[in-house]
Amino acid sequence: MAHSVIDLITNAKLASSAIALANANTKNDVLKTVADLIEEYSSKILEANEEDLELASRENIGQTAQDRLRLTESRLESMINGIGDIVSQADPIGAVVEGWVLPNGLNVSRIRVPLGLIGIIYENRPNVTSDAAALCLKSGNGVVLRGSKSAINSNTAIANLFRTALKINSLPEDAVTLLPYVDHDSVREMVSSKGLLDCVIPRGGPSLLKAISDHATVPVIVDGDGNCHIYVDSSADIDMAEEIIINAKVQRPGVCNAMESLLIHKNIAETFLPRICTVLDKLGVEIVGDDLTLKHFGKATEATDQDYATEFLDLKLSIKCVEDLDEAISHIAKYSSGHSEAIITSDLRSAERFVKEVDAAAVLVNTSTRFVDGGEFGLGAEIGISTQKLHARGPMGLKDLTCIKYIVKGNGQIRK
Repeated sequence: MAHSVIDLITNAKLASSAIALANANTKNDVLKTVADLIEEYSSKILEANEEDLELASRENIGQTAQDRLRLTESRLESMINGIGDIVSQADPIGAVVEGWVLPNGLNVSRIRVPLGLIGIIYENRPNVTSDAAALCLKSGNGVVLRGSKSAINSNTAIANLFRTALKINSLPEDAVTLLPYVDHDSVREMVSSKGLLDCVIPRGGPSLLKAISDHATVPVIVDGDGNCHIYVDSSADIDMAEEIIINAKVQRPGVCNAMESLLIHKNIAETFLPRICTVLDKLGVEIVGDDLTLKHFGKATEATDQDYATEFLDLKLSIKCVEDLDEAISHIAKYSSGHSEAIITSDLRSAERFVKEVDAAAVLVNTSTRFVDGGEFGLGAEIGISTQKLHARGPMGLKDLTCIKYIVKGNGQIRK
């Protein structure tokens, strides 16, 4: 008999208590078992993924979305390596953040404890199933996964291996629960399950985030848009700038840390604009820009305010020439989604101002925005990249899936 969304979340809540009490060795054993199972059943996972890709093709889902959906041998290997990285990290649970002794002799400490049961809502990318489940388990949390219709077969294959690994290691398999429902009602029920889910982390576009904000009664950690900018200062090393820009825009355009808007100091526009636009054009990038962009690159079309505010997630780029660093920072403040912003410069003072004044989860100097990723930052993997400011910001790893508990020890003290 099919279970309702609330039934499944309730079962996951009960199972999460056992995960919260599991020791580091047990949790690591579960993850090692999962890694072995993914390797053993890789062909089955790829077969399930092929079913999803065939359906996506029939439904004319765009190539960028299909790339996010696609699994390959190398992506499965990355998945396994990501689990291994999580295993190798210290267990955050029980770690003492700080402690002190009061004048009355009370010993006060703050320790890390699990959040409890975490809901993840995501689109297309089946690797999130593995990353999210592994991070939640290692941090002592249960997890309820709600993927998209387009990835249901891939997600099911991967989630079932986590459930098998839990069972093999004598832990309740419901600690990893993938909802079989992919309709909008399932999202509404999930985010309104106050008292069951301790928080929800959505990973998707503006329409998903709006639907969640309209109905959520549980705390939401926003994994928001990545309208990321790179500003090329007048002092920039042009060869370096070209290489970074190509990497940030073209390597994988359909992800949140890809560059969407390029700002160029007007003093180098005449020489640098035609050069970088020609290279990007040959790589298939559609360019929209301001008057100077159109002047120096005839194939560009005029950019609108909406273009500058858009996360394209595709081979499309908006360009604007700015008077100086002040205008670059102002433009970013107006259009940024608060994800990742970069400057390319040889001027230390410009770099320091940019880092200090730009408000984003990650600010980079002379490197690609593509590095803003939990794995690249040494977190093993990430549950998402938070663009909000409460609880967590930026790539979220193990510590970000915990909260703090105060422990107070005395020997009979009473308050007067």
